[in-house]
Amino acid sequence: MFDYDAERLRLILTELTRSTLNSDAWIWLNEKINSGKIADFNTAFVLMPRKTGKSVVHVSDELSEEINSIKPGLTFKNWTADRLGRIYLIFNLDATDHAVYVKTVENLFLTAEVSELVALYSSLPVLAWADAWKLRCAEGIRSNIGSVLEAIMYDNPYPSDYLDENAWNQLVMKAFFTDKDVNRIIGLDERANADLKATISDYTAERKAAGRKINPFLWRLTAKFMDAELLNDLGELIKHGSKREKQAAALTLYYSDFQPAADLLDEHPEFLAAIKNKELNWDTLNPED
Repeated sequence: MFDYDAERLRLILTELTRSTLNSDAWIWLNEKINSGKIADFNTAFVLMPRKTGKSVVHVSDELSEEINSIKPGLTFKNWTADRLGRIYLIFNLDATDHAVYVKTVENLFLTAEVSELVALYSSLPVLAWADAWKLRCAEGIRSNIGSVLEAIMYDNPYPSDYLDENAWNQLVMKAFFTDKDVNRIIGLDERANADLKATISDYTAERKAAGRKINPFLWRLTAKFMDAELLNDLGELIKHGSKREKQAAALTLYYSDFQPAADLLDEHPEFLAAIKNKELNWDTLNPED
C-alpha cells in the first residue's frame, strides 16, 4: 500500500503532531480518528483550523533528516498546525480497502477550499496507493491558485516520483509561467528531458524575438541536451548578459557533457573557479537581478 516505511513515519508524525497541538485539540483529533466513521473524518478535516490554530510547526534539523531518510524529499518544515493535523488525520485513515480509501480522499479534493487543497496536495507523498493520485496531481497543475501550485511544486517529491513526462513538463513550465521558485522543485535536474528542452528552446526564442526577458533558470534544464544553437545562445549570454544571466550560462555550460561547452567555459575562468569552489551554484544564483 505504501512506497516507504509507513510505520516509522507514523511514529514520527504522531509525536510531531502531539507536540504541536494543545491537549484539547490533540484529544479532539484522536477521538475523530478513533471513531472510524467517515462523517467524523470529513468533519475533522474541515474543522481542523478552528481546533488546531495555524501556528508554525517546529521541526528540528535532526528530525528533518530522519523524515528524509524514510521518504526522500518529504518535509514538514514551515507547515502550519492545521496542515499538519490534516496530514495526520489522512495518514490514520484505514487504507486496506483500495476503493474505499481512494473514494474517501477523492471526495475531500472535490469539495475542498484553498487551505484544504494545500493540505491535500501536500499529502500526496504519504498517501497509500501512490499510483492512484497521478491524474489528481496532474489536474492540480492546472490550478491558478498560487498556494495550491506551491503545495504541488515546492518540496514535494510526489510529482518527480510519479508524474509522466508530459505532466512533469507541464508542471515545470507552469512554474516558470507563474514565477515560482523552481529551485524548490524536487527532481528538477534528474527529470530534465529532450521534449522539455525543445519546449524551452521554442519559448525562449519567442521571448527573445519579442524583446522580453528570459528567466535564466530555464537554461538549467537544457544542460544535458546541449547543441550548437544553444551553445551560441549561451556564448552571447555569458559575454553580454547581466551578472545573473552570465552566471546561469556558466552553470549550464559546466553541467553539460558537450565538449565545446567546456571549451567555452574555459574562456571565462572566473566563473569556472567560482563553480568549482562551490561559491556559485543554482541555489546561490539570485532569483532576480
